[in-house]
Amino acid sequence: MAKRSAASEPSLEALQKLAKGIIEKYSKNGELKVQVPVRGTGNITYDKKLRQYVLAGKTKELDVHNLASSKAFTQRAWLVWFISRELVSADKSATLRDLFYSAQAYNLNFEEQGSSDQAIYDIEAMIGMPRESMHIFPEERSAIYGEMVIQYTDSKYKSKQHNLSDHPDGVSVGPALTEAKFVSCKADKVLVVEKNAIFTRFVEDEAYKKFNAIVFGLGGQAPRNARVLVRRLNQELGLPVYIFCDADPYGAHIASVVISGSAAASHLTGLATPDAVWAGVYPSDIKRYDLPSDPLKEVDIKRLEDMKRDPRYASGVWKKELEVFAKEKRKTELEAFAKHKLSFLVDEYLPERLKELGK
Repeated sequence: MAKRSAASEPSLEALQKLAKGIIEKYSKNGELKVQVPVRGTGNITYDKKLRQYVLAGKTKELDVHNLASSKAFTQRAWLVWFISRELVSADKSATLRDLFYSAQAYNLNFEEQGSSDQAIYDIEAMIGMPRESMHIFPEERSAIYGEMVIQYTDSKYKSKQHNLSDHPDGVSVGPALTEAKFVSCKADKVLVVEKNAIFTRFVEDEAYKKFNAIVFGLGGQAPRNARVLVRRLNQELGLPVYIFCDADPYGAHIASVVISGSAAASHLTGLATPDAVWAGVYPSDIKRYDLPSDPLKEVDIKRLEDMKRDPRYASGVWKKELEVFAKEKRKTELEAFAKHKLSFLVDEYLPERLKELGK
């Protein structure tokens, strides 16, 4: 089967436009420099219309003639060339880890993968497109399960249909599934869980049947593919989304990233699901359900203090439950419900919480 035409891909056009702008500036006045949007909490603002964080406008200059930034400029220029030629034009994909090692073949070594990741994020910000559109993907995978038929749209498997309930372990959420066409769906809601172990429990206990739901396992901090697919289920099919994470500040933060985005990806849109609901586990559930718990650690308390200064948590259930965290200074996990019985989450907790939420 013929590959799709890479020449028509918007990401390739954007990368070429970026490179052309740098070359034209050099031809005109001998300057080899580029302006890069500053990504960080000091340069983000909450967009009420989009209901997510976006960049505020500050930039930094990378100049090949400046000793402090020459290496960073060269590395990013190489990435633009490599991504354009070896990935998008060749219709191939790579992981973030692949790019870290590929740079070594050109003697453009990054000190660590975190540095090469940041360089890729800079390119995203410069062209206004996510790395996935440039065929770059993370290593982690989420999983999905439910009575839903999808049809792949990528060149190799185009027109193949698949029922997401066909595999007992769920279906891995990669780029092909993220971009698939929704053919039919019997579910009327989406249950998103932080941990894949709980995802497996939901599948085994048939939560998808009992609640007529699509079950979605994030596998920890939600990868972008997962966030895009959750958003699509909500916006294209109108399915309400309920998120269940550990009752600790980091679990609550994972839920908020799905709902309103992250500071790290504030240069991108299309990742957030503003109408999704943080449905638990709440810190107040620790006493309510007599759950085993542990004291908050120093790192948890620091995260909690950061959240208190964040406008996303300034009202509603967020404000209320963060006050419980601050007062009780205790945390627990989704697995803690197993104290009562393994199926307690699906048999007792979910029905009560969904009823309270009016669903």
